[in-house]
Amino acid sequence: MSENLSARGDLRVAPSLLRYELLHVDAQTGARRGRLHTPHGTIETPVFMPVGTAGSVKAVAKDDLLTLKASIILGNTYHLMLRPGAPLIAKMGGLHQFIGWDRPMLTDSGGFQVYSLAQIRKITEEGAAFQSHLDGSKHLLTPESAIEIQETLGADIIMAFDECPPSGAERSYMEPSLARTTRWLKRCHAAWSQQRSSLFGIVQGGLHEDLRRRHVEEVCAVDLPGYALGGFSVGETPEAMHAGVAFCAPLLPKDKPRYVMGVGTPRDLVTCVASGVDMFDCVLPTRTARNGLLFTSAGRLTIKNARFVDDQRPVDEKCSCYTCRTFTRAYLRHLFVSQELVALRLNSLHNLHYFLTLMAQAREAIERDVYGDFLKEVLARPNAAP
Repeated sequence: MSENLSARGDLRVAPSLLRYELLHVDAQTGARRGRLHTPHGTIETPVFMPVGTAGSVKAVAKDDLLTLKASIILGNTYHLMLRPGAPLIAKMGGLHQFIGWDRPMLTDSGGFQVYSLAQIRKITEEGAAFQSHLDGSKHLLTPESAIEIQETLGADIIMAFDECPPSGAERSYMEPSLARTTRWLKRCHAAWSQQRSSLFGIVQGGLHEDLRRRHVEEVCAVDLPGYALGGFSVGETPEAMHAGVAFCAPLLPKDKPRYVMGVGTPRDLVTCVASGVDMFDCVLPTRTARNGLLFTSAGRLTIKNARFVDDQRPVDEKCSCYTCRTFTRAYLRHLFVSQELVALRLNSLHNLHYFLTLMAQAREAIERDVYGDFLKEVLARPNAAP
């Protein structure tokens, strides 16, 4: 494909679009080991994708992400359209160039952020009208504008614009919402240029299995490079979420990547991988790190606790991250309670390393056909670290 300049900014057309390879299926569980080829590089799946809401994974820099071997990160359409704005990012050469990241990126459509703005938004057939959380200015996000903004940003993977209903929504609300999301998907597909980014559709339906099945059929009737499950981890119990994903994921095409949006804890990840999911994202590792909660092979650890004041151990003696190789719990506690900014970086490095390593271990277990054993081991880990 030629490198003609895009009509939506000084962005070059991607030389190739997304291609998925299913490499192996675990004999114990059906977990999938795959490989996702994008214009900016290859992604080994199952994969956890760190979230860079405003074009930055909070508290860590590009070199940190490279050291952590992060293969793909997320950007947030809603936040980036408000600040600094898609036209400015296009002027800077696109989101990859603007933030200095030359590996794959995914942008969400803004649908979840609109869902979270229930008090200051109105949903109609046209789209979602909302007020900015920054200055109260009024905006309208439509399927067409969501695709245009994401293509202007230049992400490798872009998401269809959808409505994300609460998990406990009544059928009387859910059914017309799903029908509208299907109509919006068709508008997204019509607006998609198919030149620089690969569009994923999103399946909704809450915890209603019949609605989920019906919406899978409707969404997958639109031929797309990949498909996502939305509307999970939005208030339901972990057990209900796991059951919903276990029901839905196998209904998605086997030859396309499967993505569960906004999930979740380490236990959520390994459980959903067993259901055949390939891709995950969540703010949990970085958000909890900034609040002093660290994930370890021996359970969760709250670093501000007084019992760590003179603890000379690393956060996790089995961890090889920079934080654990270099600093003691006592020092990390001192940094956190003293509100030293470097504490946010060191905690975030550790948690991201934990999540990314967990996925690398999952990939290895699938290749060896022992994912069921690996799953049991992770689920048996204690909730609290010593």
